[in-house]
Amino acid sequence: MPKALLLENIHPFAAQSLRNHGFEVETLKGALGEDELIEALDGVSLLGIRSKTSVTRKVIDARPSLTAVGCFCIGTNQVDLDYAGKHGIAVFNAPYSNTRSVVELVICDIICLMRRIPAHTHHMKQGMWDKSAAGSHEVRGKTLGIIGYGNIGSQLSVLAEALGMRVVFYDIEEKLAMGNAQRCDTLGELLEQSDAVSIHVDGRKSNTGFFGEDQFAQMKQGAIFINLSRGFVADLGALKQHLDSGHVSGAAVDVFPVEPKKSGDPFETALANEDNMILTPHIGGSTLEAQEAIGHFVAQRLEDYWEKGSTMLSVNMPQITMSSLPGTARIAHLHANLPGVLAHVNRVLGEENINIAAQALGTEGELGYVVTDVAQMPSATALEALRDIEGTIRMRVIS
Repeated sequence: MPKALLLENIHPFAAQSLRNHGFEVETLKGALGEDELIEALDGVSLLGIRSKTSVTRKVIDARPSLTAVGCFCIGTNQVDLDYAGKHGIAVFNAPYSNTRSVVELVICDIICLMRRIPAHTHHMKQGMWDKSAAGSHEVRGKTLGIIGYGNIGSQLSVLAEALGMRVVFYDIEEKLAMGNAQRCDTLGELLEQSDAVSIHVDGRKSNTGFFGEDQFAQMKQGAIFINLSRGFVADLGALKQHLDSGHVSGAAVDVFPVEPKKSGDPFETALANEDNMILTPHIGGSTLEAQEAIGHFVAQRLEDYWEKGSTMLSVNMPQITMSSLPGTARIAHLHANLPGVLAHVNRVLGEENINIAAQALGTEGELGYVVTDVAQMPSATALEALRDIEGTIRMRVIS
């Protein structure tokens, strides 16, 4: 039986689905470090991770049997995507499955911070009865500034408008505005007018330190700040200074530059004693509904790749999907994007008078991927010839 390893408490649906497809599945609750991961991947074909486990070049080099990685989350920056692709490892993620969960938490954070719920809760726990409307506001009529207008940012825009908020957004790419949302030409333009600022940028390295002292200083007096995107995006030291000075009236942070590997591990932050502060342990997408949807979506992508050679929705492979043809064998050939590879494949098959029932070729960047359905199984000699074609990265026979 092929083996699959699922880490970081991935929803049980994924493990059961893979078992139903013939995999021997091992599950672990926590993340693994580099050396631990290499040891655990002995004989493993499919790996499932969330955001805490890194698939590095060292891991890829050490475990050539690894065929695919499923990121049961939105981001894929924990995997060296280019290196994985060049070594025949397809990577899949779930870019949409937890969008609603993240958006609902942002809306919750906005309302709680505007009403100063964290501060009132803290005072009550300290035995202080502080029945006052000072600093508390309705969200209706306030301006929400959304930085990053992708899947999450745009859905947040719709729900915020439904609450009566005015929405402005900033994105480096051209994006279609939802509802009455207005695009800002510069980040500064957004910050100067927003009563609430919520960040939803991706995990590319260029976003490291994206929101720092200069950006906090440009925020409107008394505004609130929310980050549920990536921990390395915002300078939390600068945030603390602006909370202490009263320039920023409240904040919600769900992601941190350094996070524990597993639940129950100790965690410290300088923001812990801030008054109107919401701290959550990277749970933006952690609802039962979202985790089940992610488990279903990513497991199906892994199964389709293993059983059909389908790379549809892979983040690092040419996109190929083909219907199954009864009575045929399928050859999936991943190679460097060199001229003439398809002709070489067909020549090898033609030399054995093997009929090609269906074929598809896709290229992307430095990679090429050809999937061929043949009427009869090629001989061992022919299969070896296919593996010996110049530029071949990985060749699989799927019967």
